[in-house]
Amino acid sequence: MEQIEARNIQKVYRSADLTRVVAIDGLDLDVRRGEFLCLVGPSGCGKSTFLSMLAGLDHPTGGDLLIEGMPITSPRAEVAMVFQEHALFPWKTVLQNVAIGLRARGVRRKEAENTAREFTEMAGLKGFEDKYPFELSGGMKQRAGIARALAVSPEVLLMDEPFGALDAQTRIFFQEELLRIYDQFKKTIIFVTHNVEEAVFLGDRVVVMTFRPGRIKEIVPVNIGRPRTLKIMGDNLFLKTRTSIWEILSEEAISGYRAQKGAT
Repeated sequence: MEQIEARNIQKVYRSADLTRVVAIDGLDLDVRRGEFLCLVGPSGCGKSTFLSMLAGLDHPTGGDLLIEGMPITSPRAEVAMVFQEHALFPWKTVLQNVAIGLRARGVRRKEAENTAREFTEMAGLKGFEDKYPFELSGGMKQRAGIARALAVSPEVLLMDEPFGALDAQTRIFFQEELLRIYDQFKKTIIFVTHNVEEAVFLGDRVVVMTFRPGRIKEIVPVNIGRPRTLKIMGDNLFLKTRTSIWEILSEEAISGYRAQKGAT
């Protein structure tokens, strides 16, 4: 069952010199309830822009963007977003940061704190509830950001390269943690990444976008069962799927480079 529907989405910007820039043009996509969908594509193809529109933080210039059959016109309680940067409030403790979404939804302070404490512990931050962001490592800040998003029990979780700034070892840890959380809660996740291996490891399907203007070039199913562990990265099916996506992505990146070069 489709939970999110994008029909002929277009997004046009005006640059500083008033030049018309078409970021996304004719994007069509359905996302099923409980699906883990990964988006990959060349830089500037509109992945983050599309995620912002799904979050209600930006709006399409044209087309229809629906969740549960209703147009997305503003941020919605059932949708949470995790950014590449943790976006924590520096003057609030970890516990206060995790609870802030609940408080904004009218949850009483004590109940919000109790829920926030559960998700803080789940994110591996037990003992750091009263610390401020400047007292945390980069990985711990990102854990707090993920805990904050999950604490409001969203039906849809949008993740914009949330592990991009982490070192390789920490990134792998977070990938495994995210899969554990997904297996536990089965929320719909739309995950933007530049890392093809990460997309195949995490996703049910991988959407490859074209160079600007962004459209769907191809959707590659990941026919690997769950739960998943790092061992699957050595499997032939994993390697075959990764190679297939790399070939599609490389082809698109080269054509985009040629188009840019021709334009100059």
